[in-house]
Amino acid sequence: MKRTVSESLFEKAKTLFPGGVNSPVRAFKSVGGSPIFFERGQGAYVWDEDGNKFLDFCCSWGPLILGHAHPDVVDAVQTQVAKGSSFGAPTRMENELADLILSNHPYVEKIRFVSSGTEAAMSAIRLARGYTGRDKIIKFEGCYHGHVDSLLVKAGSGLATLGTSSSAGIPQAYVNETIVLPLNDKAAVEEAIKVYKDQIAVVAIEPIPANNGLLLQEGDFLRFLREVCTREKIVLLFDEVISGFRVGFTGASGYYDIKPDVIAFGKIIGGGMPVGAYASSAEIMSKVAPDGPVYQAGTLSGNPVAMAAGIAQLKQCLQPGFYESLKAKTERLVGSIVAHAQSKGYKFNMFNVGSIFWVSFSEKKSVRRMDEIDENGMKKFAPLHLALLERGVYLGPSGYEVGFVSAAHTDADIDFAIKAFCDSLDELSW
Repeated sequence: MKRTVSESLFEKAKTLFPGGVNSPVRAFKSVGGSPIFFERGQGAYVWDEDGNKFLDFCCSWGPLILGHAHPDVVDAVQTQVAKGSSFGAPTRMENELADLILSNHPYVEKIRFVSSGTEAAMSAIRLARGYTGRDKIIKFEGCYHGHVDSLLVKAGSGLATLGTSSSAGIPQAYVNETIVLPLNDKAAVEEAIKVYKDQIAVVAIEPIPANNGLLLQEGDFLRFLREVCTREKIVLLFDEVISGFRVGFTGASGYYDIKPDVIAFGKIIGGGMPVGAYASSAEIMSKVAPDGPVYQAGTLSGNPVAMAAGIAQLKQCLQPGFYESLKAKTERLVGSIVAHAQSKGYKFNMFNVGSIFWVSFSEKKSVRRMDEIDENGMKKFAPLHLALLERGVYLGPSGYEVGFVSAAHTDADIDFAIKAFCDSLDELSW
């Protein structure tokens, strides 16, 4: 695989950006070597600056559910750009995308567009605090909610203790408002609520945790959270930046048939453009400015280009059989690779839900918590990543990140990927 141009571009980038990148995971630190600089994408494939072609299962970390440069999305973006790329004022496109979402998502009644998933989570937390008049947050180890100060916190030393910062630059005062608990642990939740009675504004969770492995939760645990939050008058926040519109149009909320109080969205609703949103009942959203006292604003919120791309993409997602087809392709991909690994006795597994999948280097049948991930096994991801690159398959450069199947992946593409995975595993003799 040629990497000369990418390596040269990375050397230049290191003189311009911290670590040579504008988001840390892109630096290839966990897989080694220089990051790949991409030049274009079409359908299920991407081409890098050296001319290498890859079957893409990163899909820009999820939002490209139709694949790259889908003609409907491209046409919508080009049409809107020709009219104007930003106004800082209301446009028809905001109404159209909001109506498209709310008319087909029975768990929410009003929505506010923002510019990223991080901004969506930050705004949702502020709304929960403003609505309840409380300050403390419960989050879960292994769930990621963007680089918000109060959410970039890891677990403390005890069961219901306050967390500790996972990044420099976060004041201890912010950290002191965050309680970090293990996933899939009802007793820990009850204990934290007992210790901080009437102080907790929100329980925030990725209902399908997909940022530190694919930590699929039992529906019983999520229903328990719903019951506890209702009982204690705590806001339940589902962070569906990844799962929203991915496992189905109504995301994890519809998958588990659980109505959270607030949902954070991102990625897919912008068709590949920078976007996010948070949504809730009309009652809770009435607390947001200018209707209420919870201030949140953004010059580029509801950007018409992003709205146009999102409308074009979500209309495709609403076509009959769309999600069923994605699920079937993903299950065939995962099932075929796992069957091969088991036939060879490799310590290897894969997990999937909808069109999301994750590579696991263990024989466990389920992994629901971060501490259940085999850290030694994860060291095998780097050589697997390289072996797949050499065979023309691109995964995100971290073993803790998930992969995605898009509507652009054909049956032939899935066959190609199965062979690449199986040959890579055989080469590495696992």
